[in-house]
Amino acid sequence: MEIKDLEIFQMVAEKGTISEAAKELRYVQSNITMRIQKLELELNTPLFNRHRRGMTLTPEGKKLLTYSKKILLLTDEMKKAVRNKEEPSGKLDIGTVETVIHLPQILSSFIKTYQNVDLSLFTGVTQTLEEEVLNHKLDGAFVTESAFHPDLVSHEVFREELVLISDRHGATLDQLKKEPFLCFSQGCGYRARLEAWYKDQSVIPQKVLEFGTLETILQSVVVGLGVTFVPRAAVTQMEQNGLIRCHSLPEQYSRIKTVFIRRADAYLTSTMEKFLETIERNKQASL
Repeated sequence: MEIKDLEIFQMVAEKGTISEAAKELRYVQSNITMRIQKLELELNTPLFNRHRRGMTLTPEGKKLLTYSKKILLLTDEMKKAVRNKEEPSGKLDIGTVETVIHLPQILSSFIKTYQNVDLSLFTGVTQTLEEEVLNHKLDGAFVTESAFHPDLVSHEVFREELVLISDRHGATLDQLKKEPFLCFSQGCGYRARLEAWYKDQSVIPQKVLEFGTLETILQSVVVGLGVTFVPRAAVTQMEQNGLIRCHSLPEQYSRIKTVFIRRADAYLTSTMEKFLETIERNKQASL
């Protein structure tokens, strides 16, 4: 059994058809078919159910897929472990919530210093990013601190204050409790903090509107659509320009930490080591 056989098997399992797997791997279909048949012959069991719509895993195929994922992850870590420790290179997939104000400085510093690293950035809410790091889909992520899964380790990036913001006309906090709550989807750390405040105030928001980007949320607040809860640093300029008003909440709701999470059991590559060093340097510079 070869590693390439497992890679092909995993791709067919993911795509569901020989043709889609061949297209993704840039192989001819006959080669994919031959490799799968060879694997089934070697293991003496069918791995796929063939039907007109494609291929689905048999119970034995599902077992093999579990082991295959582990083997390929270990193979990838093995390759990373023996690479040059002095010059970071390869791919680095990083996730982030949308409101990490210091992120541009961190990324700019890292990319300019380590030009052989192919860094990709993905946005999402804290809960989703945590799951993607756990499932090896991301190498790490900038998120709001919470009670993380025990398989994750976190590195503090910075601390900040969340503020409730409204349009420039403003109102008292009691009046703002009745305004629509503009937020990201469930799993957002900021949303969870404000929902805790609402609950402790025995308030149920009359309307909750979910948006996909911070920019849309902020512009919606400016035109009076509702209120939201964001880091003060993210809206300082808007407040100075008279576009919004900021309202402070008690510390148990407003004080947060942004942290960088990664799998505790993942091999610490030179690329990740240098990324963590870059975070620490920027953290010290901002103090």
